[in-house]
Amino acid sequence: MPNTLKRQNNALLVLDSGAIFYGYGFGAEHESVGELCFNTSMTGYQEILTDPSYAGQIINFTFPHIGNVGTNPIDMETGKPSVLGLITRNQITEPSNWRNTQSFSEWLEKYKIPGISGIDTRALTRKIRDEGAKTALLSYKKNADFNFETIKNKIAAWPGLKDMDLAKTVTCSATTKWSGGLYRFDFEKKLSSGLNVTKKHKVIAIDFGAKHNILRCLETAGCEVILLPANITANDVLSHNPDGIFLSNGPGDPEATSKYSGSEIRTLVETGIPLFGICIGHQLLALALGGSTSKMNRGHRGANHPVKDLITNQIEITSQNHGFVVNEHDLPNSLEVTHRSLFDGSIEGLRHKTLPSFSVQYHPESSPGPHDSRNLFSYFTSLMEKRANNYAT
Repeated sequence: MPNTLKRQNNALLVLDSGAIFYGYGFGAEHESVGELCFNTSMTGYQEILTDPSYAGQIINFTFPHIGNVGTNPIDMETGKPSVLGLITRNQITEPSNWRNTQSFSEWLEKYKIPGISGIDTRALTRKIRDEGAKTALLSYKKNADFNFETIKNKIAAWPGLKDMDLAKTVTCSATTKWSGGLYRFDFEKKLSSGLNVTKKHKVIAIDFGAKHNILRCLETAGCEVILLPANITANDVLSHNPDGIFLSNGPGDPEATSKYSGSEIRTLVETGIPLFGICIGHQLLALALGGSTSKMNRGHRGANHPVKDLITNQIEITSQNHGFVVNEHDLPNSLEVTHRSLFDGSIEGLRHKTLPSFSVQYHPESSPGPHDSRNLFSYFTSLMEKRANNYAT
């Protein structure tokens, strides 16, 4: 590796293959090592960066204009971001948006997230596409004092996302009541507020790294939402006498998380209480019932992924963020495929053949992304209403 840099470069990205990309740092002066992935979304960078499902990852944005609208508290999808760093084509400009409350670079400094600009992000994306997921180290130092031997050792020492349980690092620490529905915007007053709804259903959400907008969608659909930690037992869930159970999105290897959650989820499914899983929640449902998952070569991350609903034959454009997938060859007989990716044919949705449990791999809350799949929250409440009516009669 070279031991000198061009004077104007103060940040670098080093891949496990030995490739080095030089650029210009922004955000926090920091060094991070993790899995390098790419995201093709054209909007919503703050929502992407605060998605807990990105724990352990460095994001390469294919869209060049990142940071130009600044940041604001409403677009936070969790209390604090878990992402390790980000890569952009263009340097960060001054914010230009009426919702901005803090510049993007200042926001990144606050959360100790390093960034690097001046990178050919599409060439980097092609590298990931052709060669598969990579371990990478991103370092930003204003004095450009990089120790390449140390960098090489850090990359070699990082274990990778396979077998890594990251849900425990992003889950809530105790039982928490969620409050807040979907926002509406008043462009004249430049204010926003949650929609007022009547809460008809008590839903226990097991938090493997839940995005706030998913919880907002549940509340707007008429649910009282109570968050429980990822390592909760089935008995703890049932002690709340829920009308429905939700398995949230989250990071890491689902097989690692399933070691403590799998038997609990299986028990919950067998109660007949309606259950809805998203992202890792989808994978954990399959694992709990005897399925398997595997690491994808490059994953699905973006807001333009076409998915076919096999029940209605409709095509939905979806927002996605996952690096693991449910294996078709190990699918248990109790489950059937309901949705399929039109990019690679992988499983994007499942439902139990006899019990009211279902799941999707993608993010129907659309934060960011299209709203094509928000009907799934209404479908979930319809299952709870059906069960309540059956008990009433």
